[in-house]
Amino acid sequence: MTSSGQINIITKKIVAYLLLFSFLCGTIISFPTQIQAQEVSFPDLNSQSAVLMEFSRGEIIFSKNGSEPLPPASLTKIMTLLLSYEALQSGRISWDEETVVSQKAWETGGSQMFLEIGDKVTVGDLITGIAVVSANDGCVAIAEHLYGSEAIFVQEMNKKAAELGLKNTKFQNSSGLPHPDHYTTAEDLAVISRYLIKNFPEYLKLHKQTEFTYNDIVQYNLNPLLGRYTGADGLKTGHTTEAGHCLVGTAAQEGLRFITVTMNASSAEKRLIDNETMLNYAFRNYTQAKLLPAGEVVSSIRVTGGEERQLGLTLEKPVETVVPFDRQEDLELKYNIPESAPAPIEKGSPLGTVEVLLDGKKLTEEPLLAAKDIKKAGIFSLILRSVADFFSGLWQKLLQMINNLLF
Repeated sequence: MTSSGQINIITKKIVAYLLLFSFLCGTIISFPTQIQAQEVSFPDLNSQSAVLMEFSRGEIIFSKNGSEPLPPASLTKIMTLLLSYEALQSGRISWDEETVVSQKAWETGGSQMFLEIGDKVTVGDLITGIAVVSANDGCVAIAEHLYGSEAIFVQEMNKKAAELGLKNTKFQNSSGLPHPDHYTTAEDLAVISRYLIKNFPEYLKLHKQTEFTYNDIVQYNLNPLLGRYTGADGLKTGHTTEAGHCLVGTAAQEGLRFITVTMNASSAEKRLIDNETMLNYAFRNYTQAKLLPAGEVVSSIRVTGGEERQLGLTLEKPVETVVPFDRQEDLELKYNIPESAPAPIEKGSPLGTVEVLLDGKKLTEEPLLAAKDIKKAGIFSLILRSVADFFSGLWQKLLQMINNLLF
């Protein structure tokens, strides 16, 4: 045989060994092109602070002064509603239970649902009034109903902010009325909003409700995105002289959701334009990359001591992630699977994970599950298997010796 033929055989063997090593390590090797995402810039934004967040991972795509503490006005109510939704979910309060309106709630100025002292009002009406018409009096009423006083409720607001890891947020009241030591940031508001939507999606129906009637007074939701921007279903407007015009917007289209935050715009019109600008960019430049389907075998694992030696691994959920259109080809799949798993194994047992990477950064991860039950093999079957493996090994060694002699 020619030397070039020998080199080809050696090359093929090296490739085979590399592929085998890759499989045993549980990693699919890919060679992505290193295309860097373009830096996002919106030079014409009027708002003093603005943030664009991708919902599924909470990635901040764009930030203009996003960590600058500013007065949030009625965007404060997102936290007030979050605590109210948590209380409903836990069963501490119910939608139909009633509370009596206090003088403090009645005296609260600004936007109102026009509660009267001594009125019996349901929790559902208070929450709807806050979500739809930004009722300051409703905020005080729900705060007092939950914790006995607005002051204690505010302590819980700040406690929740700390739990969410917010370092530039401090609340002094439940409504967002001006206070020199009441502030947050656009980035923190995006985090609060994402938490609310992720954990209480059923209440988005309130945030996209366009009007609310209480005591025969009809009032309208001031969120300009509703009915104007496709998929818009929240979240909250705000305005005071100190805070300027503020808006947390969110919209969902074709499986994608984005959150926008603008603070201290000079007018309601410019506040709207800024949010539409960011949402338009997001929906035009991002896509849901579908990488692996649910329910199908996508990998396998060696089983020791089982009636079968190999077990397929499936996904309960599809592997998907949101990325810019021009980065889809750069995604990598990394399988984290042990060398083997001992029998018995129950169907659905987690036996590894698959990660989605972009530029070495993990974007998302899903567990790999046993596709079926594997029973433990009997002692007689294991003995026969050991004998068969022994002779199989001898046969492989013999073939290798012959191969070495011939080539």
